[in-house]
Amino acid sequence: MEKNAKIFVAGHRGLVGSAIVRKLREKGYSNIITKTKAELDLRRQADVESFFERERPEYVFLAAAKVGGILANSTYPAEFIYDNLAIALNVIHASYKYGVKKLLNLGSSCIYPKYAPQPMKEEYLLTGSLEPTNEAYAIAKISAIKLVRYYNQQYGTNFISVMPTNLYGPNDNFNLETSHVLPALIRKFHLAKLLENGDIDAIKEDFKKYPIGFGLDEKVDLNDEDGIIKVLDKLGIKREGKDVYVEIWGSGEVYREFLHVDDLADACVYLMENVDAKDMAKLCPDYFVNIGTGVDIKIKDLAVMIKEIVGFKGNIKHDLTKPDGTPRKLLDVSKIKQLGWEPKIGLEEGIKQVYECYVG
Repeated sequence: MEKNAKIFVAGHRGLVGSAIVRKLREKGYSNIITKTKAELDLRRQADVESFFERERPEYVFLAAAKVGGILANSTYPAEFIYDNLAIALNVIHASYKYGVKKLLNLGSSCIYPKYAPQPMKEEYLLTGSLEPTNEAYAIAKISAIKLVRYYNQQYGTNFISVMPTNLYGPNDNFNLETSHVLPALIRKFHLAKLLENGDIDAIKEDFKKYPIGFGLDEKVDLNDEDGIIKVLDKLGIKREGKDVYVEIWGSGEVYREFLHVDDLADACVYLMENVDAKDMAKLCPDYFVNIGTGVDIKIKDLAVMIKEIVGFKGNIKHDLTKPDGTPRKLLDVSKIKQLGWEPKIGLEEGIKQVYECYVG
């Protein structure tokens, strides 16, 4: 990419999109186009095509998506499949129609079968049943991968996809109804620490700063201390006498891999600069590559790590009535290493950084 090339980052306000914008600016790219959802609804085909016809971006990072954890995916499956399919269809087709030089499509590791062999290789796509709790989202992301493949095959486009593992980082979503596990645990342990310390005023400030979710934002009375305690209890932050404990979903025995979003952004820009579709096809016929660390951790061990970083002294309890999700989701990252990229930010270091951003 030329430093003055016109680059459209779709989803620039999200976790991934904002990190890509930061990385592009850090590397000296100056002609970056961004649009808020209010300015451009990517689910509306006519609006998307009008935008592409008017702006004529040369490069596109497709980072826009409706995302969430197990609860959000299982509660709003129709929205997850519709929104993500519509975004992919409209942006990928408009990129072909209006001559985009190169597009990078962001996927998700949930595209792989629930019981895929570990670590998961790119060729395991569509070799088994998906995890039911996020099937709608996964089907939309698989469809986007196939769109990239077939547009390349039929039209000779230069489109590629990346499949990142679980992400975290600055600008994460801390809404406890829709967040992923790592930011949710950061917030839960932070609120638990405040409750442990009797700092109700700080809890109020937290509730003002970040949405709570579950319809509780409209119900909580910040002038009612007992009401605040009840809200915390509903969130799994519970007080028994003088003791406080945090309740987390499932057994904690499942494994997850985590990648700092700044590492993902670095990988995405690296691929856009150095790897074309023809190069990607030599490694994977579906023109995509996994991006991760190649190392995973049990959720219960992650919870202990976050608890210690936050400084919460109470206990952790597991709600075994809640689902664990996929038993393991470790990516095989040998192909991205072949292409010359490796992550730089360790998990503990990254969590400390995110917590500082959260409380800052």
